[in-house]
Amino acid sequence: MRFLLDTNILIPLHDSLAVLTPNLANFVRLASIGHHQLLYHPASVVDIQRDRNEERRNRTLQRLKQYTRLPDAASCPWTPAGVSVNDQCDNEILYAIERDAAHVLITEDQRLLAKARARDLDDRVYTIQTAEDLLARLHLTPAPKLLHIEDVELNTFTDQLPGPFFDSLRASYDFDAWFREKAREGRSAWVYRAKGGTVAALCIYDVQKNEVINDAGARLRGKALKLCTFKVDGQVRGRKIGELLLKAAFLYATSARCENIFIHANPVVQQPLIDLLLDFGFVKQGTYGDDQAFVKEHPINPPTSLAPPVEFLRRFFPHYRSDNAIQKFIVPIQPHFHDIIFPDYPGNGGTSRSGHLAHLGNAIKLAYLSHAPSNQVQPGDVVLFYRSRDTKAITSLGVVERVLASRDVDEIVKAVRRRTVYSQEQIEEMAKRTTKVMLFRHIQHFDTPISYQALLDQRIVYGPIQSITRIDDESFSRIIR
Repeated sequence: MRFLLDTNILIPLHDSLAVLTPNLANFVRLASIGHHQLLYHPASVVDIQRDRNEERRNRTLQRLKQYTRLPDAASCPWTPAGVSVNDQCDNEILYAIERDAAHVLITEDQRLLAKARARDLDDRVYTIQTAEDLLARLHLTPAPKLLHIEDVELNTFTDQLPGPFFDSLRASYDFDAWFREKAREGRSAWVYRAKGGTVAALCIYDVQKNEVINDAGARLRGKALKLCTFKVDGQVRGRKIGELLLKAAFLYATSARCENIFIHANPVVQQPLIDLLLDFGFVKQGTYGDDQAFVKEHPINPPTSLAPPVEFLRRFFPHYRSDNAIQKFIVPIQPHFHDIIFPDYPGNGGTSRSGHLAHLGNAIKLAYLSHAPSNQVQPGDVVLFYRSRDTKAITSLGVVERVLASRDVDEIVKAVRRRTVYSQEQIEEMAKRTTKVMLFRHIQHFDTPISYQALLDQRIVYGPIQSITRIDDESFSRIIR
């Protein structure tokens, strides 16, 4: 975009004695990130030359050269005779927007803003804050906030590059040179650290456009998230760190509005990673040298596919089917178990597990055990978890993959072993009675929990939620709204 800067923006930008407002400084930074063009109007030169402070005037005029000057053009046709020089300059600058010399004018001049409204140009004349908000939405992708995973620039751990974690990456190509090149570019990674702060897992990522992904020249149209380097060290395997890294990728791709996620993986040395990718909807799309190319569709809007709900979820996560053919349930969960299953939930009471189990609940594939008498829940159903007793609110949403009822400890352990956050002792205690096992994929936590009182007011429930409760489609829509 082309941004025309009013005189009252240009002067503080180039007065070394002026303190820039955070909004203005950030606007200029974001404009640089987005490669937007900053312009000034010849009328601003006239305005600046009227500054009685000679030193400041000369300093501003000298530094003005770093921006692009609009070419001279016809004078503003609606400037009446006899107006002040200041009004004449304002009119010339505003007329540049009317004749489409730039996309947007940035000003803090209230009189100029009023003139813009009078000439129906207010949608193209922004204050600094409005312009900053626009560029922030365009260029700042919120970093996913997950327990145990940091989003950091590569240069923050360049000192660890000689360590053994990176040895396997160096085996196939000059990883160190590539890493340093990307570090200089400001590339970032999601990192999991072992005790002492050393890197134990990482995923280096980049958003690319119209990228060729395989030897056949296949190209992904539009924005795609590339997972450039993906490694989990053997010392932390089994802690769902790979799943956590994928969770970060899905969240980031959603924020950045990427319609595909892709990665190159070697079938000889990265088969566990490939198995994980396939389980989360990545599809092989040819070869890339010695590697295989895997692509996951990540549509911005829910696709119209009527694939079976579990398959739909696997392919298009975080989208899920919630049409009229899908059952919806409210599932009560005690605070203690809510803390265990959802340790990343912001309002989980501040408790967390330590050791190996601390990481499992932060994954996507989870398990919920209960003694609920209901047998209605089926694979593909949507479940809304209601934290009872303290919060008394619906906090989270998931989609069921499998259900099982059993009193056999070994059968329960086998069903949940890859996703359980329950200890052996807890399972043995629960299995004294028939235990319902619900394997599900966690979709999201709600930014605003839906309180029990709101559920009553909306007539979604009519009394205490003490067991799994089916709700109709209208009630589900109210909750989502």
